[in-house]
Amino acid sequence: MKRVYIVCALTSIVMLGLLILCFRLFNLTGGRDSLKVGFIYDNDESTPYTYNFSLAKDALEKKYGEKVEIVTASNVLDDEMEEPLRKFADEGCDIIFFNGYSDLVVKLAKEYPDVEFCQTSYMNMDGMSVPANYHTFKGEAYQGRYVSGIAAGMKIDEMIKEGLITEDQALVGFVAAFPTSEVISGYTAFLLGVRSVVPTATMQVCYTETWSSYAQEKSAAQNLIDAGCVIISQHTDTIGPAIACEEDIETRPVYFVGYNQSMSEVAPGSSLVTSRVCWEPYVLGAAEAIMSNRKIEKVVTGRIHGTDVSAGFEKGWVEMVDLNQQNAAPGTEEAMNSAIERFKKGNVDFVFKGDYKGADPSIPSDTCDLNTGYIENEKTSYPTFHYILSDIITIVQ
Repeated sequence: MKRVYIVCALTSIVMLGLLILCFRLFNLTGGRDSLKVGFIYDNDESTPYTYNFSLAKDALEKKYGEKVEIVTASNVLDDEMEEPLRKFADEGCDIIFFNGYSDLVVKLAKEYPDVEFCQTSYMNMDGMSVPANYHTFKGEAYQGRYVSGIAAGMKIDEMIKEGLITEDQALVGFVAAFPTSEVISGYTAFLLGVRSVVPTATMQVCYTETWSSYAQEKSAAQNLIDAGCVIISQHTDTIGPAIACEEDIETRPVYFVGYNQSMSEVAPGSSLVTSRVCWEPYVLGAAEAIMSNRKIEKVVTGRIHGTDVSAGFEKGWVEMVDLNQQNAAPGTEEAMNSAIERFKKGNVDFVFKGDYKGADPSIPSDTCDLNTGYIENEKTSYPTFHYILSDIITIVQ
């Protein structure tokens, strides 16, 4: 009996030793205690786009505390990105995130193979060959745009029923930076969301030819309001369009639908709802991957194509923010939630679908017929829908 006890004790000691050895080996090969992260912003946190992106930095600090060292650079123009990129890489950053639109990132990723470069998607990555340490990512913004459109459509429908406007006056205005597929996809999804409630709604789009100009954006919004638009939204970077709506709300019905950042504080009387791309899931997942010495795309969940990732409501990459109950029409929240549940279940083919035809503004021979439908973000995180739908969308100066 004594011999049995001795054997059991020796076995326990050996097992404990093996567990300690495995733990040490795991720590040596499977993880790290600290991380140095760089964030490079194309603007600063006073603009909605960069503010929204910076929330991912805040989430990273909250999760890892002193285990993560974060360095930032703001107001970095696309053609000036090389200097801060090299600086952060040379200073020992393990991973660098960017919200700019420069192809310099791909070039430098080849020179710094031990650094992970993660850029918000700025072009169609389908079929492109890039270094293994270069990554692109973006939330599927069209989903939030469509749900925003439902909220706007509910408000327009309420105004029609109250006699404030007629069905023929269901006019939506959109302040847009450039006619890129990202912008066109967003405002088209928004209008189709509106039309799912008010089939007579049409849209006027005004391009500012700049991402960030308060004066130009406000002026463009004001022109759209003067043209009779009762809903204004935007894909630009300042609060100018929201302020234009707020200044007019006392004299005529015009409501604002935001993007990236809630405008209820600067435009409480006219703000309706906001959709935002959530960068936090990707940034936190990428950091976790580096901390555990794993590939980013093995940790981050979404639609993965090589080193390119996207996701929508189903993974928390898109969300609705601050529905203004004082301005929203009755039933708006329920209608929005119904659409969100469809997205969460993977049903995405209902957005770009209907009796609509359109053409590429740069190549008129490139056309689409939405009777057959169009699936956005099917093969790339960058939005690819780039057609102007005839009869319901007008480009104005």
